[in-house]
Amino acid sequence: MIQTKNIHFSYGKGTDFSFPDIAAVSGETLLITGGSGKGKTTLLHLLGGLQRPKSGEVLIENTNIAALSEKKLDHFRGKNIGLILQQSYFVASLNVLENVVLASWLASGKQAVEKAKQLLAELDLKEQLHKLPSQLSIGQQQRVSIARALINEPKLLLADEPTSSLDDENAFKVADMLSHLAKQYGTALVIVTHDQRLKDRFSNQISLS
Repeated sequence: MIQTKNIHFSYGKGTDFSFPDIAAVSGETLLITGGSGKGKTTLLHLLGGLQRPKSGEVLIENTNIAALSEKKLDHFRGKNIGLILQQSYFVASLNVLENVVLASWLASGKQAVEKAKQLLAELDLKEQLHKLPSQLSIGQQQRVSIARALINEPKLLLADEPTSSLDDENAFKVADMLSHLAKQYGTALVIVTHDQRLKDRFSNQISLS
């Protein structure tokens, strides 16, 4: 599970954020909404250890990641946190399967090829394994990002605006897919979004103001 306590962050020059305490348990989805400039992406980066809070705690399975050294944080993130960012950042020269397998190798030193194939099949990408990411639609690229984020069975899955570039049908498909996979893998899912379409999809939500 994930829990935060008294998180504060500052970019300097008067841009300060004080975030509400949040909590999500395994298999649960938490939706974080709010207008532009309210700190949604900043909060997601703090939860994922991509940035460090000025003060407060970010607890994942009772480990305060804000207190870890950079080396320990990198290792912890690789094993316990899955990230689905707005930009997918695929390795352009690797095909779909290789991009997902690479994530397992970076985290564990092992290439989980069969597991990657299984995940991609679950996400209806069985026919796309050997294509380059650039040959896929935006919706397909989003699903590859989901597979890559789940390959190491993280304790926490963070999704930054996962539906913002999708039409209604695909937006709801991705939202339902993420929720289903979080339950299946026992992962706490946190979705950060301004997408109003998702508000009726999840009852557990916090709005930043």
